[in-house]
Amino acid sequence: MRRIEIYDTTLRDGSQAEGIAFSLFDKLLFAQRLDEFGIDFIEGGYPASNEKDAQFFERIKEQPLKNAVLTAFGMTCRKNNTASEDEGLRAIVAAGTLCLTIVGKSSLFQVEEILRTPREENLRMIADTFDFIRGNGLRVIFDAEHFFDGYRYDADYSLEVLRTAAEH
Repeated sequence: MRRIEIYDTTLRDGSQAEGIAFSLFDKLLFAQRLDEFGIDFIEGGYPASNEKDAQFFERIKEQPLKNAVLTAFGMTCRKNNTASEDEGLRAIVAAGTLCLTIVGKSSLFQVEEILRTPREENLRMIADTFDFIRGNGLRVIFDAEHFFDGYRYDADYSLEVLRTAAEH
């Protein structure tokens, strides 16, 4: 029988709420508590975004989690750039986690209007990013950003994005 796995984003997404500012100590303590609670995946943050997140990934090695898998968060390589040359991707690979979470646009509207890139380039960015991460021996979780809105806008493209991530 399959098991439902729980993925917690408190240390990154939860810290974006108004009036919330986790210290490094807070993040380390929360990670331990989430681990003790039985959470399967804990998203530690984006190590390329700020010094506190970078320090978190260094310090958590001193008190490894017993149950949960720690993930570093990042995004696909930038348009017209290769994954192996992308500083953000190199930073999350260097975080030392066994699993990375990658956010990528799954809405054609977002790809064309926000990223201002062709649909094929977005698919290339996803494929190249996943190949790079898996080529480094790491597991990857895909955060298909704007999937449901994208599905309503152009279902075929949103599904093509998911297939691309799954195949690479």
